[in-house]
Amino acid sequence: MTTSLILNVIGPDRPGLVNAIADRATAAGANWLESRLANLAGQFAGIIHLQVPDDRADALTQAMHGLETQGLQISVTRAQSAAADPAARTLQLDLVGQDHPGIVKEISHMLFTRGISIDELATECVEGSMSGGTLFRATARLHVPASVSTESLREVLESLADDLMVDVELDSPAGA
Repeated sequence: MTTSLILNVIGPDRPGLVNAIADRATAAGANWLESRLANLAGQFAGIIHLQVPDDRADALTQAMHGLETQGLQISVTRAQSAAADPAARTLQLDLVGQDHPGIVKEISHMLFTRGISIDELATECVEGSMSGGTLFRATARLHVPASVSTESLREVLESLADDLMVDVELDSPAGA
C-alpha cells in the first residue's frame, strides 16, 4: 500500500532546492507524481504530490522537515481522497484585462456561490504591449457541478467581466 503526501515548501530561492527535495523523496522510495514550483518575488514556492510506501511515509516526512535547517518552511500533509462527482465537468477559464485590485476576489466569489471549485489557478501581471499599462492574466481549471449549465456560467462571467473591465473565455480544456 502507498500513502500520498502533499508537500508545501517555501523559502529563499537558490540552486539545488528541487534536487534536495528529490534526493530525499528518492531515498524513501517515493514517486514524484505532480508539482507546481515557482520563484515568486525571490522566494521558492512549491507544492508537490509524492506517493510513498506506507511504511516509509513517516521517515520521508522527517527527512523533508530536515530541510528546514536550510531555511525552508515545509508542511507535509497526508492526502485524503475526495468523493468525485461523476456528473461534474471540467472547464477552462481564461481572463485578461488591465490590472487592478479585486479581480480574483470577484471571480472566485462568483464561482464559490455557484458551487464551482477551482482545481488550478495560474495568474500573472505583464506589461501590456499596446496599452503601456499592466495586464492581469489568469487561467483557471474549474470543476463545475452538473447543476450549473455552461451557458448560464458563461452569461454570468460575461456580465462580471464587463463590470471588471476584463475579457473572459470559457471552454473545455485542451485535450479534453
